[in-house]
Amino acid sequence: MTATAPGEVAVQEAEKRTVVRTQQVKKIYLMGEIEVHALRGVDMEIYTGEYLSIMGPSGSGKSTFFNMVGGLDKPTEGKVYIDEVDVAQLDAYELAWLRCRKIGYIFQSFNLIPVMTALENVTLPMVFAGLTSDEARDKGMELLGKVGLGERYSHKPYELSGGQQQRVAVARALANDPAVVLADEPTGNLDLRTGTEIIELLKEMNENSGVTVISATHDHKMLSVSDRVVWIKDGQVDHVRKREELDIEVTQVEGE
Repeated sequence: MTATAPGEVAVQEAEKRTVVRTQQVKKIYLMGEIEVHALRGVDMEIYTGEYLSIMGPSGSGKSTFFNMVGGLDKPTEGKVYIDEVDVAQLDAYELAWLRCRKIGYIFQSFNLIPVMTALENVTLPMVFAGLTSDEARDKGMELLGKVGLGERYSHKPYELSGGQQQRVAVARALANDPAVVLADEPTGNLDLRTGTEIIELLKEMNENSGVTVISATHDHKMLSVSDRVVWIKDGQVDHVRKREELDIEVTQVEGE
């Protein structure tokens, strides 16, 4: 066995720093007099630079958990930490700052502003973060170039294909160098080929920038690029698989 030098251990530990942590997160919705338990006590740690996919059937709680992590909703019980900050304790201004600076969002329906160009959609979060118009434009053009749309910067969403709109959304998610990118069914409205391209783009973004990607998805193509996959069922974590475990399971199925 090859010994690991102390310095290498330190690097490995730094690479696995926890960026998102949940403690017994529960979410209960009231439907009239009926309580709907969307989450039933979820404990999870997600690390810097990780590509994590959350899977589960409709109604399993994965989208609710996703909204908890993104600060889009608050748990009924339990805690959500982003970089060890308890999200539930933030006031409206602090929460807005966290969303702007720490988290990038990619949605199934793209959520681009239709009257704005691709460049304007990408630079809008930068303006909110305080960049000058020149700084925002330069960075926006750089990001659009990275997602293969440098020549489409002046096009509005209706002038772009679904895949191109999602590429704009990816660039927008990276606008303020977030620690975490949340991708909610990012391939749900795309055809097979275009969906595969977006998955590859997300993985490339994850590897090149070190940003943590958390994806809520039904798309089994995500399995091949995920470092871990978490299956949620009935509001609880059903099971978790690491990449190497997924590879073994796929090999066993193919060999049967």
